[in-house]
This record gives sequence, C-alpha cells and structure tokens, in this order.
Amino acid sequence: MNVLLSPQPPFFPHQQQPNRRSPTRSMSPFHSTSSTSRKRKADDDGDEMAMSPMSSPAVQSRQLAPRPAKKIRSNDLAGRPLTLPRLLETLDATQLRAVLQTICERQPEIGEEVVKSAPRPTVECALQVLTEYQDKLRQAFPYGGSNSDYTYFRVKQPLLALIDALADFTPQYLPPNETQATISLQYLDGATKFVHELPEWESHSHRSHKENAYDEISKAWALVVNEAAKKGAGFVLHSGGWDQTLAKHNQQSGGRLEAAITAMANHVGWVGGGGSNGGAPSTLANQQGSILDQLMAGNYGSPVRVGPW
Repeated sequence: MNVLLSPQPPFFPHQQQPNRRSPTRSMSPFHSTSSTSRKRKADDDGDEMAMSPMSSPAVQSRQLAPRPAKKIRSNDLAGRPLTLPRLLETLDATQLRAVLQTICERQPEIGEEVVKSAPRPTVECALQVLTEYQDKLRQAFPYGGSNSDYTYFRVKQPLLALIDALADFTPQYLPPNETQATISLQYLDGATKFVHELPEWESHSHRSHKENAYDEISKAWALVVNEAAKKGAGFVLHSGGWDQTLAKHNQQSGGRLEAAITAMANHVGWVGGGGSNGGAPSTLANQQGSILDQLMAGNYGSPVRVGPW
C-alpha cells in the first residue's frame, strides 16, 4: 500500500517559474485592504448616522422641554385648615356678609374701599331685601295674631328691623344721591306699599311706628317731586302718571301723605285725590283731566267751566 500510494509532492506553479515576477503595485495588499475596510466602515457609520432619528433636522431644531419634577408626596397625613378659596365655597350669602362686615368694622379703610367698589344697588335689589324683612315680620306673628300688646312685643324685633331698613334704604334713592327721577319714584312706589302693610296697633304709642313711617315717606315723595319739576317742566311726572299713583297711595294711607300731595299739586296743577279728604277725587280733576291728556286731545288751554252748570 505504501508503494502504490506513495506521496507526491504538491505542485505549485510559481515554484516551477522562479523567474516570473509579480506585477508591481503602488501599495501593498495589506494596506489596500485596511484602507478599503476603514473607508467602508466610515461610510457605513455615515449611513447609520443619516438614518438615525436623532440626526433628523426636525429633531435637531426641536428643543426638548425638561420634564417637570415629580411631586413628592409625603406619606405622613396630618390635619390642616382649608385654603381661602375652599373656605369661601362653604359660606352662604348671610355668612359672607357677616364675615365681610366684621372685617370692615375692624379695618375701616377696607370698608371705605368696599363702598367705593361695590355697584349701586338697583331698585329691585332694595325691594327684595325689604321683602325678606317683611317675611320675617309675618312669620313672627302668632297663630291667629291680633293687634294686642302681647302680639306687639312678640313681633317688635322684626318690626323695628323692617322700619329701620326702610329708613336706611330710602335716602339712597333721593336727590342729590340719585339724579334720575324715574328711579326715585319707582323706589318710593314700592317702599310706600311696605308702609301700607305695617300692622295697626291698639296702643297709641305702638301706632307711632307707622305714623312716623308715613311721615318720612311723604317727605321723600315731596323732595323727589320738587326736584323732578325742575327738569323739563316736570315731564316725567306728567308722562309717567305719577300724580295718579301718588293719589292712590294717599287714599290708601287715609290721607297721611299730605306733604307729597301738596308738592304734586303745586307742580303738576292737579292731583287725582285730595290730601285731607282721604284721597277723594277733586272736581277739577274730574272735569279737566291731566295736562298730558289735554295735550294728546288737543284742547290744552281751553276754558275751564266753573259752577254747577
């Protein structure tokens, strides 16, 4: 077997041609391979950078906002009072007024600022407040209430509260504080209705509350009428029918609005009811009518008949 399979030396062509020379190259194969490898690697890195989302122009131009710091919550639970906004949410209107009034009394400068900053109360708001006082007065009356002294002392506190509220609200709507006669007259119309509904008492001393209220509201009417007559010849009094409104109030009061009736008669020329006769229509009012009615009918200035014929 060793003879048949004798090994033969390997054949290499370059060993048979010792004089053949390999072509000359400018660079060695190792150098070329290394350079090419480095170039390809650089190109590959460039391609990866180009494909990377961080190398996108949009990402480069956008500045990432810093993440907000996480709020560290303490595991220790402890009681604490409510914040001011939450505390105010728990207070109703009455409680808020009480708190604000207390603060204003302690610090008068804050009270002055509140008076300057608060909007002017409308007639509807003022009458609504008076209605609340009136409701409290009605609720204070005992079942089957009468005009006795017992009932008077039972309702004295809400009664005086209503009368004081009337006395405080009325100057707000009188000139010169209120310059619009219509607003003043609207308030007086509503306020007079509250005076009508004040209870009548058996005792003369107790009746003085309502008598004084009528006297004050009558003076208020006279003041507004006198000021309204100076503007536009009292056109507001004529066009609004306030002479007739006042006459009805005087009749319901039993003729206790004499000062107001006198002022209206002096400026309007006639009033739908007299002052001393409980508001009975006068002869002149029945025959001639108001000045505005005469103007609309075209007979203003016509002679007035006198006598029984």
